[in-house]
Order: sequence, then C-alpha cells, then structure tokens
Amino acid sequence: MSMFLDQVTINVMAGKGGDGMVAFRREKYVPDGGPAGGDGGRGGDIIFVVDEGLRTLMDFRFHRHFKATPGENGMSKGMHGRGAEDLYVKVPQGTMVRDAETGQIIGDLIEQGQTLIVAKGGRGGRGNIRFASPKNPAPELAENGEPGQERKIELELKVLADVGLVGFPSVGKSTLLSIISSAKPKIGSYHFTTLVPNLGMVHTSDGRSFVVADLPGLIEGASQGVGLGTQFLRHIERTRVILHIVDMSGMEGRDPYEDYVAINHELETHNLRLMERPQLIVANKMDMPNAEENLVEFRKKIQAQQEDEFAEPIPIFPISSISNKGIQPLLNATADLLEKTPEFLLYDQDMEEEVVQYHYQSDEPEFTVDREPDASWTLHGEKIEKLFQMTNFDHDETVMRFARQLRSLGVDEALRARGAKDGDIVRIGNFEFEFVE
Repeated sequence: MSMFLDQVTINVMAGKGGDGMVAFRREKYVPDGGPAGGDGGRGGDIIFVVDEGLRTLMDFRFHRHFKATPGENGMSKGMHGRGAEDLYVKVPQGTMVRDAETGQIIGDLIEQGQTLIVAKGGRGGRGNIRFASPKNPAPELAENGEPGQERKIELELKVLADVGLVGFPSVGKSTLLSIISSAKPKIGSYHFTTLVPNLGMVHTSDGRSFVVADLPGLIEGASQGVGLGTQFLRHIERTRVILHIVDMSGMEGRDPYEDYVAINHELETHNLRLMERPQLIVANKMDMPNAEENLVEFRKKIQAQQEDEFAEPIPIFPISSISNKGIQPLLNATADLLEKTPEFLLYDQDMEEEVVQYHYQSDEPEFTVDREPDASWTLHGEKIEKLFQMTNFDHDETVMRFARQLRSLGVDEALRARGAKDGDIVRIGNFEFEFVE
C-alpha cells in the first residue's frame, strides 16, 4: 500500500464559548450588592500551520475529526471565564484548503510557519452583570456561550517544486532524477514504477539550485482517470517549468512525436493553464539504436507545428541518462528559464476577492416553518438555532427574552399565517413550547 496521501476530507469543530453566570454579590455590610455573574471565555479556534517536515497528508488518514476545547464558564464575583487555547493542526507545504460544501478556497498554505484559521471559536456568553440597568438592577439573565464554527474541510496537497518531469511511463524520468539529484526513486524496467511524486534538489555547475519533481507516468486518457495521471496531475500545477521527457529510441514501438503530442493534450485537458508554463523537450535514451534518426524526424515535426515561422524553435536537449551525456547543458538551461519565469497562480485572486466583496445576498427568510405529521410545527434556521443554543432556560427572565427575540424575528406572525392555533406544539431542536395567541 502506498504511504502517500495527497487529498483528504476532514471535519473541524471550534470550541464553544463558555456560559455566562447568574450570580449576586452577597457580602456582610453591603446591602443590595447587585449582579456579579461573569462572562464566559471564548472557545478555541482551529488553526492550520505549515510544517516543512511533513511531506504528505498521511497524518489525516486515521485522524479526521478535530475539536477545539470550549471556553471556561463565567464565575461569581464578576470573574470572567478563561478563554480556551487554540488547536494548531500541522499540514505540509503546498496544502490547498477548501470548504467541502461550497467549494470555496479558504487558503493556500505554501510558506513555513504560515497559519490559517479554518474554524472560529464561539464567543463567551454574557453574565448577568452585563444586563443590569436602572430599570432592572438585579437581572436573572445570562447567555450560554456561542457554538463554535463547524465545517467540513477538503485538503489537497500540490507538491512544491520548481520543475516537473512529465512523460509516458518508462521514458527515464526517475533515472534522470537520480542522476541530477541525491533523490533515490524506485527504478524498474516496467511501467508505473513510480507510484508517488519524488522530489530532488538539483545543483548546477555554476552554483544555482532548484527543486525537481518526478511524477508518475502519464498515459493517454490520464486526465479522464486512466492510469495514475488523474491522481497526480495536480502536482504539476505548482511547477514553473516543465521538462517533457521523450523516449527518442522508440523501443516500445511508440512514435516519439505522437508521445509528445499525447502528453501535452493530457496536460491541456486537465488544466488549460498548464500550457502557459514553458517547456523544455528532453530527448532521452540517445545512446540507443535509431535514436539519432528519430531525433531528426522529431525536429522536423516540431518545426512544422510552429505557427509563427519567425519564432524561436522549441529547445530540444538530447541526453543519455546512462552515459551522463548532455545533462549539464539541460540543467543550466533549466536554471536560466526559471530565473525569468514568474510563479503561476493556482486560482484567480481578483476573482476570489470579488466573490468575497460582492457575495450574493439571499432573499430567503432567516427561518423556515415546517408542519409535522403529528400536527406540530418545527422551526429551522441558522440564526434561530444559534439563539436557542445561547439561551439559558434555567431562568425565567432568560426564557422571556428568548420569546421576545422570536417575536422580533417574525416567528409569531409566520406561525399564525401558516394556520397555527392556540396550544399547538412548536419545536426548535429538542425544545418544545406551546403557541399562545
């Protein structure tokens, strides 16, 4: 079984805020002490932090539920509850975070130590000291803590590499990576020897360096799920330069030019923006028979496909990984191309900002009323359910406040319009009350 995991869905739940307290000051020689119930502490946030020591999302394979601690409840003598500590979850560099339900990108974590709050903790409920007024100097009124944010998160790892090696299986990608870097990928004389991306640090003869990713071999139809391509094509998206490895010997009966066209088609089908990345064609296995003749034909076909006859020809670097020929010119040319190639955005930042600033405002009501088979009524809605959760039903004043909040939201009118009668049962979650005209 492969120990590489690059896509996972997890559940996160931030900490609930602490409950406010109803308490009164009771001290000798202090008449009419007044309210003294403190506020609850805030719940803990869930924060992702980049750890460059991680290489995959394997830590999330068996641990997919993360829950932060709640805040401390308020106390007497006006003492507030302590806020909970935030829960930090380590993720590897190159992790893209999305909301699983909406598909919206929450963040892209690429720098060591970078943090992202994915779930906000609830605020602490107010104690009765907050509700004192000249009209009601001794309120028996307090709030429960606000529930923490709960959401389903999709994590997608796209490895951080400057250069990506692409090509059909067994064209020599892993062998090339083992020669130009200290990486030790698995090498075999059969297809799909490489099952996971391999990274290697490359140092050129003039002191420059860059990171190369050897990706599992692509085949025709990879972008539609054939072979391993659909699983690992995403890792090419972060690269700035693509080295397109072509088996110029044609030993397996394939035409080198058709291989080149087929792989580019798969890249374009997966993500059209991959074609914006500059490519260097690497003609590998030049030490094999017929390689020189095939290279001549390959050059003619490449030149014929160029639409602009005055444009510079696509660079082709003949190499032999076995005899180590042509390696240094390839590495120097790759480093030169990296110096003048900017980073490519994985998503349109302007579009993302526009979505945040000009999001759609729904005209739907803040709650819905459903008729149940037993002739009772059920109220649904995020706001109304949060009000219910933050209401302390141990005190009559708090219950009356909740009734006033429902009335201000238009619940009474909505029930009356649906045909609710005096004495009908109305439910919010597990809480039941009677509708009174």
